[in-house]
Amino acid sequence: MAVVYDGGIVIGCDTRVSTGTYISNRTSDKITPLSDNVFLARSGSAADTQLVSDNVRHIAEQHSITIGEDPEVKTVANFVMQLVYNNKNFNQGMGLTAAMVLAGWDKQEGGQVFAIPIGGSMVQVPWAVDGSGSTYIWGFIDGNYREGMTREETEEFIIKALALAMARDGSSGGMVRLVTVNKDGSTRRLVTHEELPPFFEELDLRNLRAGSGGVVL
Repeated sequence: MAVVYDGGIVIGCDTRVSTGTYISNRTSDKITPLSDNVFLARSGSAADTQLVSDNVRHIAEQHSITIGEDPEVKTVANFVMQLVYNNKNFNQGMGLTAAMVLAGWDKQEGGQVFAIPIGGSMVQVPWAVDGSGSTYIWGFIDGNYREGMTREETEEFIIKALALAMARDGSSGGMVRLVTVNKDGSTRRLVTHEELPPFFEELDLRNLRAGSGGVVL
């Protein structure tokens, strides 16, 4: 998930990687840097999205060396789109299972978010969300997103949205990783499971103390 705020962007992901019903990684990092100012949130096939991000990071680095500065966000987004779109016949015509959200900041247009779903289309939007948990939170995002939010408001908005998705979707979980990008650069933040707001039947872990008898799963 990524959202434009007044001054930059915030991009966030959960940390669960699953293989069917088996959780293969509880603390993965799904936010991949493509350059110093552009980041990619990956969902779908980990192998396919890692292949895309590795290739685009190399292309973006070469482009950055050529122009002598950080690339524009839309340029890097086009690199991703072209790679996914031009491989639609890969894997016996099924294409790459790569649903991605790209976001970043440049001096030309400020903070920008691009949705790049499976198939290779590319749409610039004020916010984007994808992945298995996204279907559970479209209504929440539609009802609570507003233009001109501050960085702090945007971070808390994304944390709550991801926590809601993690509470309902079995393939989403773990912790929340955030990356904020603005004119001052990029900043990472990790929100542990104990810090996330609980929803529905979840146990509130935020005020538990050692020895209190609470069970952390």
